[in-house]
Amino acid sequence: MPGQLTTSQQAHVLISALPYIQKYTGKVVVVKYGGNAMINPELKKAVMTDIVLLSLIGVRVVLVHGGGPEITETLKAMGKESRFVNGLRYTDAETAEVVQMVLAGKINKDLVSLISQSGGKALGFCGLDAGMIKCKKLDNGTDLGFVGDITHVDPTPLANAIYNRYIPVVATVGTDDEGQVYNINADTAAAEIAAALSAENLIELTDIRGLMRDVNDPDSLIHEVSLSELPGLIEQGVISGGMIPKVQSCVSALENGVKKAVMIDGRIEHSILIEMFSDEGIGTLFTK
Repeated sequence: MPGQLTTSQQAHVLISALPYIQKYTGKVVVVKYGGNAMINPELKKAVMTDIVLLSLIGVRVVLVHGGGPEITETLKAMGKESRFVNGLRYTDAETAEVVQMVLAGKINKDLVSLISQSGGKALGFCGLDAGMIKCKKLDNGTDLGFVGDITHVDPTPLANAIYNRYIPVVATVGTDDEGQVYNINADTAAAEIAAALSAENLIELTDIRGLMRDVNDPDSLIHEVSLSELPGLIEQGVISGGMIPKVQSCVSALENGVKKAVMIDGRIEHSILIEMFSDEGIGTLFTK
């Protein structure tokens, strides 16, 4: 068929990937999954296929997911309007219940099922399981309701799942010591989980190519950025709104021992494999 690789070309592709497979085999890679890649059926299938492939070659993948669009749709169906402040969802008591229901009850189990359909083995978790994610009310000068600030991540349940060759799929809700449930930004949770697991790589799937100097200019992608450059980019408005928690999560991951943090375009099929198995990578690489 036109465009189909010959047997020789297929062998070359596999050989070219070998150094990267050797680099990541046995290492933990945390993938934060959200945005358009969760909505588009073809992209969703591609992401699950990538994750199963990585698991089969010995990469210890942990999938941390959000679910903002489905939460918004559920609230809308209830006649409740969503409100965001600096890229974070305002979460009153009713919204907190919806977040728990949609993230931990529906989306999490749907993803576990999709991984199974792709030939993998997955276990669903949320931060409430075994008290895995403890948090307190976020205090950043603005009242966001029941939005959580993570105080502790116990990686034991995830480590046990990885050891037994399961792919952990984590819904980002947590609890305080009194049992109050909090909505946690998925980017923030992914960074904390990556740090707790001493991950090799944190991969953030986004709805743009990466960090852009001008979102309207496809050629303005910042391929690599150091932590020292980020305050200036925020001041210039290059980083704003919902991009701020994504960038902050990459910063937090690197500052807490994660070896590599990248932001890539989840709208591109198999973008995870392109990032991990090539020198050029894809998207924006954050460096210390």
